[in-house]
Amino acid sequence: MLLALLLAAFAPVATPASAQVADLVDRSTLRVCADPANLPFTNEAGEGFENKIAELMAEKMGLPLDYTWFPQATGFYRMTLAAKRCDVVMGYVAGGDPVLNTNAYYRSAWVLLTKKGSDLADVDTLSDPRLKGRRIGVVAGSPPGDLLTRNGLMAMAKPYALMVDRRYDNPAQAMIDDLDSGDIDAGILWGPIGGYYAKKSPVELVVTPLVKEKGDPSLVYRITFGIRPGELNWKHQLNAFIKDEQGAINRILLDYGVPLLDGQDRPVELAP
Repeated sequence: MLLALLLAAFAPVATPASAQVADLVDRSTLRVCADPANLPFTNEAGEGFENKIAELMAEKMGLPLDYTWFPQATGFYRMTLAAKRCDVVMGYVAGGDPVLNTNAYYRSAWVLLTKKGSDLADVDTLSDPRLKGRRIGVVAGSPPGDLLTRNGLMAMAKPYALMVDRRYDNPAQAMIDDLDSGDIDAGILWGPIGGYYAKKSPVELVVTPLVKEKGDPSLVYRITFGIRPGELNWKHQLNAFIKDEQGAINRILLDYGVPLLDGQDRPVELAP
């Protein structure tokens, strides 16, 4: 998730006028909209970092936690949040329609993945001449693809699918496997995905946030909780949770290998 994964995964729908003027949802249960097979974010076993943040949220709010499961593909928003079957999506890019965004609870970037010790290990921008003629893995239709084209790198690129049902297909793992085997020389993934799978790789990989790219599209994004438009009281509650628990949220994210960035694109680390 993840600009393209998030924005393309949610089909825009019209919001009823009544939803814009009232916040009448029963808050006796924390009802989370989530994908059943989308690690490192969520899965039905509760193993993703969004699962852990949801558990923390439920604990701090004193509420039982309940999930509505639906694959993050076309129709996700319509079948979950818009249908009022659940009340919060745990990861949504700031400014993404059609939801109301909370404050951002983390900031990350697309990352370049390379093998440690390779001649590409210290590359930190897609304009680096060392990438010329190299085979680079990229998620088809994602923002980095525009920058690969701009830098003359697309002809050699290897595409991986953007929209899949993760119960049956895992493009990120396929890219990591190809990098490990040498089928590609480098790969580009959304930071939380790249960081997570790099940690699991048997080959030591370097994860470099692409924060130096100039112009559009940006490869750095703020991630929020997504809720229904008009539910301002709910937004205030979630913003209070973020403010009070930011340190605990950061610990969860960093434990999963998420490359966190501050407002100046510097790495966020845990306080000693």
